[in-house]
Amino acid sequence: MTDPTPRYALSIVVPVYNGAATVVELVEALASLDIPGGHEIVLVNDNSPDNSLEICRSLVARNIVPITLVNLSRNYGEHNAVMAGLRHARGAHIINMDDDLQNPPSEVKRLLEYAQTTGKDVIYTRYLSKEHAAWRNLGSRFTNWVADYLLDKPKGLYLSSFRCMTAFVAARVTEYTGPFPYVDGLLLQVTQNIGELEVQHLPRAIGRSNYNLRRLVRLWLNMFVNFSVMPLRISTLSGIALSVLGVFGALAAMIEALMSRTPPGWGSIMAAVFLLSGIQLLILGVVGEYLGRLYLTVNGKPQSTVRDVSHSVSAEEHQR
Repeated sequence: MTDPTPRYALSIVVPVYNGAATVVELVEALASLDIPGGHEIVLVNDNSPDNSLEICRSLVARNIVPITLVNLSRNYGEHNAVMAGLRHARGAHIINMDDDLQNPPSEVKRLLEYAQTTGKDVIYTRYLSKEHAAWRNLGSRFTNWVADYLLDKPKGLYLSSFRCMTAFVAARVTEYTGPFPYVDGLLLQVTQNIGELEVQHLPRAIGRSNYNLRRLVRLWLNMFVNFSVMPLRISTLSGIALSVLGVFGALAAMIEALMSRTPPGWGSIMAAVFLLSGIQLLILGVVGEYLGRLYLTVNGKPQSTVRDVSHSVSAEEHQR
C-alpha cells in the first residue's frame, strides 16, 4: 500500500511497455523539473518485449533522480501496471502518465501546482486536441459516454491516463486486489472531489500505440462489468420488454387467426426465433462474463506479480 507518510511532494508513475525509444528522454525531462519538496519517478516494466528493462535499469544506476523500478513477471496490462506503481509511490501527490512522450513532461509541474492549489483529490487532464487515430478517438468518446451511466462520473469529465491524485486516494485505490482493475472506476468509487485541467497532447513521434482493438475491448469490459451491475439490469429489462412484446404478439396472432385465414408465416417466425435466440445468448454471455470473473477472482488470479524492485542510490539513502 502507498506509504501513509509521504517522503516527496510528487511521485510520477510511468508504466513502460515497448518504451525503449522514449523512456530515456522522458525520465531525463522529468528529472530536470524543479519540484519544491522533491520528486521521484516510479517506472513499472510490464514485461516489455524490447530492451526497456535494461534501459530502465541503466537509468536507475545513473542516479539522476530518485527512481524506483518495479519489474513485473509477465505482461498484465496498463492498469495493472499502474496499480503496481501506485503501491511503490511515496509522494504526497502522484501523477500517472504514459511513456510515449505524447504528454509533455513540462505539463507535470503545472498539473501538480493545479492539484495543490485547488485541493482536489483527483485532477484529470483534458486535451485541446487529442493526437490519436480517428478510430481510437471515437472509441474513447464511446467509453466516456458509457462511463457517464455506469460509473456515476461527473458529466463531461474526460477520463484520461494523464492524471494526478493525492496519496490518500492512491492508498484507498490500491486496497483493491482483484485481477481486473480499472483505475478510473476505482478513483470514482473513492471520491467525487475531482477537478480537470486542459493540457497539451503531442503527436506520437516514435512507434505506434500499444493498444490494439483486442486490448481496448478488454479494458472496456473491465469498466463495463467489474464496476457496475448495470449490464445485468439491462439484461433483466430486455427480458421484461421482450416478454411484453411476446404477449402482444400472441394476442395479435390469435385475433388474426379468428378474423381471417392467413398462410403460415415461416419468414416472420424465423426472424422472431433468430432475434430472441440472439438476445438470450447475449444475456447469457453477460451473466457468464460476471461468473467467469468472479471465478477467477475467488481462485486468486493475481492482479500482478512483481519479480523484483530496484531503487536508485538516493532513493535507498532516503529510505534509511
